[in-house]
Parts: sequence; C-alpha cells; structure tokens
Amino acid sequence: MSDQIRITLPDGSVREYPNGVTSLEIALSISEGLARNVLAAKVNGTVQDATRPITTDAAVTLLTWNDTEGKATFWHSSAHLLAEALEELYPGIQFGIGPPIEKGFYYDVDLNGQHFSQEDFKKVEDKMLELARQKQEFIRQPISKAEAVAYFEKKSDPYKLDLLERLEDGTISFYTQGNFTDLCRGPHIPHTGFIKAVKLMNVAGAYWRGDEKNKMLTRVYAVTFPKQKELDDYLHLLEEAKKRDHRKLGKELELFAFSEKVGAGLPLWLPKGTMLRERLENFLRKAQVRAGYQQVVTPHIGSKQLYVTSGHWEKYGEDSFKPILTPEAGEEFLLKPMNCPHHCEIYKTKPRSYRDLPLRLAEFGTVYRYEQSGELHGLTRVRGFTQDDAHIFCRPDQVKEEFIKVIDLVLYVFKSLGFDDYSAQISLRDPENKQKYIGSDELWEKAEAAIIEASAERGLRTVTELGEAAFYGPKLDFMVRDALGRKWQLGTIQVDYNLPERFELEYTGSDNQKYRPVMIHRAPFGSMERFIAILIENSGGNFPLWLSPDQIAVLPISEKYEDYSNEVFLTLQESDIRGYVDHRDEKIGRKIRDSELNKVPFMLILGEKEQAEGRVSVRKKGEGDIGSMTIDEFVAFFQNEIKPVAKAV
Repeated sequence: MSDQIRITLPDGSVREYPNGVTSLEIALSISEGLARNVLAAKVNGTVQDATRPITTDAAVTLLTWNDTEGKATFWHSSAHLLAEALEELYPGIQFGIGPPIEKGFYYDVDLNGQHFSQEDFKKVEDKMLELARQKQEFIRQPISKAEAVAYFEKKSDPYKLDLLERLEDGTISFYTQGNFTDLCRGPHIPHTGFIKAVKLMNVAGAYWRGDEKNKMLTRVYAVTFPKQKELDDYLHLLEEAKKRDHRKLGKELELFAFSEKVGAGLPLWLPKGTMLRERLENFLRKAQVRAGYQQVVTPHIGSKQLYVTSGHWEKYGEDSFKPILTPEAGEEFLLKPMNCPHHCEIYKTKPRSYRDLPLRLAEFGTVYRYEQSGELHGLTRVRGFTQDDAHIFCRPDQVKEEFIKVIDLVLYVFKSLGFDDYSAQISLRDPENKQKYIGSDELWEKAEAAIIEASAERGLRTVTELGEAAFYGPKLDFMVRDALGRKWQLGTIQVDYNLPERFELEYTGSDNQKYRPVMIHRAPFGSMERFIAILIENSGGNFPLWLSPDQIAVLPISEKYEDYSNEVFLTLQESDIRGYVDHRDEKIGRKIRDSELNKVPFMLILGEKEQAEGRVSVRKKGEGDIGSMTIDEFVAFFQNEIKPVAKAV
C-alpha cells in the first residue's frame, strides 16, 4: 500500500496526501475557513463522512451548506439529533426511519402510548439545541448483522429489526452521537455543533413502510439551519407562501372551485378563471401560428388498443382509470391519458413526403390520470388537466433545428410571463435499469445526443439527471424559480424515436424509399392547471395587466352616477378593456378597498365633477390616485401600460 495518494479537486488540480487522509483534513490544508464549513464530501461520486479516511487515489468534492448533498447530510444528521432528543424526553420510544426530505427531515416513531402534540414542540426543540451545543461527534461503526440484531433485540426495537432483515451482512453500520446509536449507512456531518437553529414543523400519522396493514406511527417533521437568521428567513418565506397559496387566492379571486359531487381532482373553472385561462391559450396559439403549428382537436377517450399500441397501457394502465365498457362485447375505451397516440393517428391519415416535414400538430387537449386522493393538491395535482400539447414529426436531419426552435418558444413564454430565473434539466434514462423504457439502445443514444447538442448550442444552464426520462424517450425539463425562491418544473420537450416505430409512421424520402419520422413532444406550459397555479403564487394574484380577468373597476360614488358609469364602461369595452361596474350601495372607500383586495389593477372613480367634465379619476392598485383623465386619455394610458408582447393577445 502506497504511503501517498493523489486527490483530484473539482478545479482539476491534483494534490498528494498521506494514505488515510480525511476530507476534513484536505479542507484544512486549503483553508481554515473552508474546513469550518465542510459538512461531508463526495469521494469518487459517493457522498461520505468528511471524517472518513480515504485510502485510494480519488476525486474529491468538499460539500458545504450551499450544496444539495451538503444540506441533505445536515438534515439527515439533524434527524438523528431529533431522535436522541425524543429518546431522552420519551423513554421507551421506538424508531422507524428518519430521512432528509426536500426541506428538512422527519422521523417515524412509535411512542408506545405516550402523548405528543404541537404543544410539546418547544421542549423538543430546546432539548435538540442543548444536545447540539455539546458538539457531539457522529461516529461510524461497521457492525456484523448478528451484533446489530442483538443490539436492537436488547433495546426492544422491532422496526430496526425489520429493517435489518433486508440487509446483508458486511453492509451494515451504526452511527453514534452522544447517548444515541442508530442503524444507518450515513453519511453525517462531523459533529452536532453545526446545528444552530431548530424548528419542529408538523406531526402526522404514517403507517410503517407505508402499508395500512401495519401499525400507525407518529411522523415528526422538522427543519434545522446552521444560522438562526436562515431559519427566520425560512419561516417568513412560509408565511408569504401561505398568503400566495393558489388554493386560497383562487377562491378569493373567484378563479376556480372544486365540488365533491363533481369529483376530487376535477377543477371547475369559474368565469374569471376561464377568462384568464383563455388569454393564456390565445397568447400561445398566436405564437404557435407564427411558428408554423396547425391546431387539431381529438376526443377525450380512445380505444384501449390505441394505448396498448403506444405503450401507455403497459406502463400506466394499472394505476390509471379503469377501462370504459360499452354494450358491445369486448369493446373497451379509456379516458385519454395522453394526446400523443391520437396525433400519431392524425399523421397516418394520408401519405407523407419528406417535403411535408416537419409537421407540427398542436392541441390544448384535456387528459385524465388517476391520482391517489391523498396526493391531490389544488391545481398542481389533479385528475383531469389540459396540456398545451404539440407533436412535431420531422426527419432525423431536422431534429436539432426543431428542438432549438421549441427551446426558443419556451423561453419566449417564460419571458412574457416574468419567469426570468430558470434552468434546464436534461433527463436521461437509467443505464442500470433499461427495462423501464421502450426502444433500442441505438435510438435512445440518438435522442439523448440531440437534446444535449441543442441545449449546448442555445447556451442553456443545464444539469443532467439519470433515470428521469419518460419511458419512450429523453427530455429537457425547464425548472423555474418563483418569487419566493421555490423551484418548479414547467415546460418540457421530449425527443421520441419509439412511438413512430410502434405506430409504423412513415414518410417517403427524396430517393422514393420509406423512412420513419422522429417525434418531438413539447408543452411550454406543461399543463394549464399547474402553470396557472404557479403563476398565481408567483404573482400573488397580481397578474400582468394583459392577463388580469378584471383590468378595471368603475366605481360610481353614488347611484346618481350609474348611467354615466355604464356609459364609460361600454366605451372602455369597445377598446377591449375588461372589468365591471360596482353598483353596490356602499361607500366609495369600501368599494376601493374591495377592488384592491380583488387585485384589480385600475379603479375609475366617478362623481359629479367627472360626469360634468366627461372625465374619470384614476387610481392604480398599490399606488393610489394618478390623476384625472378623459376617456380617450385613459385608453391611451392603459394601452401603454400593457407590455408590447401582450398587446396582440
């Protein structure tokens, strides 16, 4: 064994260290400041403890709070700290699992009849901070299966014994900090002292292993941070998110509703929401016409055989709505889960030549997918939704050019709607689990190469994720960060060599031979429902002027000015300015306040002076009085306020 090993750092530099050096020692050799912030390390692609010895040449990335894997390690260690605190406060407690999640962590515990509620959060938080201040080291210990079983049998912890049954001898490790030992593969932060701020967020029930036949455990959710200010900022963000919740604003602004009688996950679009939705659709329709798309309409159901051919039945049939049977024996239909099989059949309605391609078919098509009732969430997880779907059928030599055009369309949509902070995720198949996908290796390699090249040519900021591809092809997913810093997946573009094969699509080439077209799936919005939910929360309900369902509220001071108010409103309607006249018998202050709450951009106040002079007094939401104008002056002012990109909508 060599006394020295070579460590390659992310910048490409190579340093030599003694065999057995730890990542923390490597950090210390670079700077003390860096060492104080290292939580874990990625060694040859695997995240491990920063205190674990490295015994071979390796590529090492030091992970801090600013890295996703660093945060996950921090929260995983915090889950162990939570468990230690609970065990001290609730003797006899038994433990299930305690993983990190997107924001924080949880631990599933069996309290054995002891009481625990939100009233107990403070004492658990205080105990966690008390233990954290002790700077307890996380100590890893490889252990045999027999020793591990003996330990948890003595401790009477059936859940850990259940987990051990599925583990192989030689792969098992314990982690200990302070007086708490847990079955865990790691990794963990060097010591608990990194944890400076703690907040228990929620408590809920959870069946062991997610099986309702098993015992119901108590799931304790929490979040921790390395600084108190970061926790304060996070809690403030949560409060802002509550105010912007699309379910709350959707009800207040009368955009959409749900009905138990209609069915869970099936939204009802109210007049104002429908107007908002139609403006979005018209905006994209006009962009699509300019880009050479042709609009089509397909049925809400299709023969089961259509989806057997496409592969959707094989991949999703068991988890979808059950087939619809007709009086005719053997005849089965499905609620449409995807628009693409229908578009393939439209392609086949007549012979196609290489001169006909690319053929771009677009549809605002409503599809239906069964979601578990517990997973439904406002407009973001529904059972019936409309995709701004399109499928481009093109020659192989046209794929990259068409893909780039779709990227440009997606970015145009984002820019027009104020989504400026975005990145792109290249989603490829999992090379270790190819049975999840349909199609040959050759076709997958071609499709993946096209996406990678097009993204690079457009200079997109991308990350690559293995195993995130659709079952029929790789895709480019656009991740948008909203006004609260949250990340959402919106637009998607997918390259597909497989459906044209399954549907036996053809075109005649210049050599008079038959060839398969390539299919590009794209949806800049993703789904109308989810996009509108995110738009509501990103804007807080303060939509761009061109999208606002009500752009103006005409507010007469009293009923004496109703006729003039109606006259003003009709004139504005002729200029395509939308809104309403508030004829309620209320004081003008109340009318103004209600219009502000309803997010109406402009209020036109009419009284004796305005009627006598043929003018309107204009208030702008959030700014107050902006002056008196004639009707023509207001129309000109209004049109100037609308962004140029939206004037044609």
